[in-house]
Amino acid sequence: MSIPTLQGLQTALSGLIAQQDAIDVTGNNITNVNTEGYSRQTAVLQTKEPLHVAALSAVTGEGGQLGTGVTVATITRIRNTYLDAAYREHSTAAGAAGAQAEELQQAQSAFNEPSSTGLASQLSAFWSSWGDLAQAPSEPGPKIAVVGAATQLTGSLHQLAAQLQSLEGQASSQYAAITGPTGEVASDAAQIAELNHQIKLSLEAHQQPNELEDHRDLLIDKLSMLASVTVTKAADGTDTVAFGNAAQPLVEGSTVHWPQALTAAAGGKLGALLELSSPTGPLASYGAALNEVAKTLADSVNELHTATPFFKGTTAATIEVAVAPGEVQTSSEGASGGNNVALAIAGLRGGAADQHYAALVAQVGTGVQSATTNQANAQAVLSAVSNQRQSVSGVSLDEEMTNLITFQRGYQASARALNVMNEMLDTLINQSGL
Repeated sequence: MSIPTLQGLQTALSGLIAQQDAIDVTGNNITNVNTEGYSRQTAVLQTKEPLHVAALSAVTGEGGQLGTGVTVATITRIRNTYLDAAYREHSTAAGAAGAQAEELQQAQSAFNEPSSTGLASQLSAFWSSWGDLAQAPSEPGPKIAVVGAATQLTGSLHQLAAQLQSLEGQASSQYAAITGPTGEVASDAAQIAELNHQIKLSLEAHQQPNELEDHRDLLIDKLSMLASVTVTKAADGTDTVAFGNAAQPLVEGSTVHWPQALTAAAGGKLGALLELSSPTGPLASYGAALNEVAKTLADSVNELHTATPFFKGTTAATIEVAVAPGEVQTSSEGASGGNNVALAIAGLRGGAADQHYAALVAQVGTGVQSATTNQANAQAVLSAVSNQRQSVSGVSLDEEMTNLITFQRGYQASARALNVMNEMLDTLINQSGL
């Protein structure tokens, strides 16, 4: 029996084993078609070390190399680092736009304009109550109505100021929850650090940690919604993850650097929340404009209602009605039946207070429209990049079924070769008398 004959059995066997491994990888892809974060895997086949045979030719005395079959060099996952980076960049933009749009839409809902219960309608009702009073300046009923309309108006100013303040507090609370000791950032960072450690050990043992790397990439993807991330890969397989504009990397090997200070420039949801809760953010700007409405209202009415200030307080949260119905002034001369003050205050309709409030409502509407547009655009770009990345790393059932048939045919061919070798050996042993 020659060595090549026996080697042929091993060569055919290597084909069976390699094709079976490839079929197993394909089956794993198919079963994970809907698994979040799963990257398509492929068995990388390569030729085995050849067998060196000396002096095959009696004429030239030259030897040769005899192929010994195929082996699975590694099972690798299919990823595109450029698309990964692009996805995370646009994920950060989408996270910021989403948080901004959500908060500003809540602010717009608080104003509830235009509506019959909004502040604009209550300002109109307040001016109308003075017009009614001018028609019957001596009657107590219209004075009670003036005080009632004013009380309702100031109450709405209080409520709106409190809602804006609450939204700022809500943004601060969300930021604290996400970045706190048990928050999402700390949890994800700890998991990434542990995965770095496990991946390093696997590579040192010459094992390809595909599933561990998938899990790590998924966590980094989720972090990118919260703030910008930059990933630097080390030679030992670990990832160093820079997060937002923090002074130190969030994760470095198996070490986590958290908590750290971030600013609005960190991007993502956290950057947006910091901006929304800052003294110079849009919510604070709305609050300042609302205070200007309240101050203008109080100043303009008090300038005409000179017997005693009609309003006290200079902000939306502090403005109050300062007179009782019997103290409502209708005339500057004090004569019974006079109505010049009531007429003058009724004439403030459409004046500075109304204009300031109209400008504020327009500011809120423009802010919401811009934020909503940014959110839609950012999400559309993110979806496009995600689809590109999925076309590379995602599992296509059609492609996997094609691969399954290909590897099955390869397995059948190797089995046929093995069967032929077996028949040859049977003939050699049983029919040649050896």
